[in-house]
Amino acid sequence: MIYRSKAPLRIGLAGGGTDVSPYSDLYGGAILNATISLYANATIEPISDNKIILEGIDRNEEQQFEWRDELPIDGKLDLLKGIYNRIQKDYGMGQNGSKGFRLSTYVDAPAGSGLGTSSTLVVAIIGAFTEMLRLPLGEYDMAQYAYEIERKDLNLAGGKQDQYAATFGGVNFMEFYADDKVIVNPLRIKQQYLFELENNLLLYYTSTSRDSANIIQKQSKNVVDKKGSSIEAMHQLKEQARLMKEALLKGKLHDFGEILDIGFQQKRQMAEGISNPLIEEIYDTAKKAGATGGKISGAGGGGFMIFYCPVNTKYAVIKSLERFGGRYRRYKFTEHGLTTWTI
Repeated sequence: MIYRSKAPLRIGLAGGGTDVSPYSDLYGGAILNATISLYANATIEPISDNKIILEGIDRNEEQQFEWRDELPIDGKLDLLKGIYNRIQKDYGMGQNGSKGFRLSTYVDAPAGSGLGTSSTLVVAIIGAFTEMLRLPLGEYDMAQYAYEIERKDLNLAGGKQDQYAATFGGVNFMEFYADDKVIVNPLRIKQQYLFELENNLLLYYTSTSRDSANIIQKQSKNVVDKKGSSIEAMHQLKEQARLMKEALLKGKLHDFGEILDIGFQQKRQMAEGISNPLIEEIYDTAKKAGATGGKISGAGGGGFMIFYCPVNTKYAVIKSLERFGGRYRRYKFTEHGLTTWTI
């Protein structure tokens, strides 16, 4: 038997950052996001040797261990090892006498690119183990489990939206509250609205990556320190998510660019490092070429950006951004979240 899974990456449309503690605990957060046709993939192949082989194919990394109950967290393939350690602790792999496996992963976008790659990979790996071990995990269970492994077991800073987006899939308005309470509201969007948004929303990779954890730690510290400008910016981003949800449900896509632009101005106030001179120049260039607004995807500092390009302006925008050395990435919105299967 071979056990496979895939989970979609996401575009954060509005409200990004309000899912991060302690803001979400104190004030409640809200995010609008949509999954796209880029994936994190995981495969588990049982092997006859009592070995654990971990392979990050896209990262060109591999580690091998003799069978053991806990793998060392040492900076190499830590996501894979952290998930194994937690599942071994909670469910006792190998108790039925079968030991030894190869876990292989591949992600369709670079780490640190702002599409939720790390958290989506965690969901995909948990999905593969769930398929193999027949674990009793529902969608909310799976997303919360991924969040706990990444944020608590591995102490990686970040929010909560990515795990839920990857698990549920589709277009969702998510609410975040204290005590890790999350409510996922799937949105029923008319097909022509989604087609138009897909046509007009340009996904652009700046060919740079960033340490999202460092930016998120600064953002969290600003809330703890009660920095007024940062907290007010997060309030405005939460309102932006509600405005964009309404615009999308009603098909008022001509408002998208302006709502994105307001969010871009506010997000820069959340923490140092979210924007930089290159991002500012790219953003200004895209607007001059016809985009009506845009945003930095994820925590900021680099990675992907999105731009709303009405009518047929996206072609002029793509051409105008060529000089920055990045690239336009094609995608489609997806309806499904985590998918697992056995072959």
